[in-house]
Amino acid sequence: MDNQEIFQTLNEKNVNDFTQKKGAFTYLSWAWAVRELLEVAPDATWEVHKWGGDDDVNSRPYMETEAGYFVQVTVTVNEVNRTQIHPVLNHKNQTIEKPNAFEINTSIQRCLAKAIALHGLGLYIYAGEDLPIDDPVSPEEQAELVLIAAKVSPEMEAQVSAGLDSGNINRSNYGGSLAKLERLAKEKTNEKSK
Repeated sequence: MDNQEIFQTLNEKNVNDFTQKKGAFTYLSWAWAVRELLEVAPDATWEVHKWGGDDDVNSRPYMETEAGYFVQVTVTVNEVNRTQIHPVLNHKNQTIEKPNAFEINTSIQRCLAKAIALHGLGLYIYAGEDLPIDDPVSPEEQAELVLIAAKVSPEMEAQVSAGLDSGNINRSNYGGSLAKLERLAKEKTNEKSK
């Protein structure tokens, strides 16, 4: 497969079932991202960058700056390198002043998932991540989401309504929310027809 085909194949995968919601943020499971990447591009590799020394003993997998700590991962697919730099953040996406080894490792895994996304997998979930304000969906789109959610269950309808009211379902994640609800509604319809 050439690079365009790999990107297209990865980009077309629906990753919604493999994301985790923590607060207002959605994370793609790094383990699932690696598995899916290797199914499409089995020769893909990645590198965790190191700083502070010329050998593995003296170097470290993070960079300390005045702005905070950073990690960097490069994922290579068919000789195309995609590099992601990621700050070491807590679960609220705030910088950690003095991170411990677990927090650095967690940021490396987030960075790996994002570097894989640069090759196409789950890229859509990061759309709007850099926007300061989450724009609400239109009234028509809200009605569509609630209608589809009602086909799944009353609980899902209430959950979607609450998400719309709180702004947790907004322009940046509307497409993913719609796709997930449509899949759940289809599964419900298939269960009823059995």
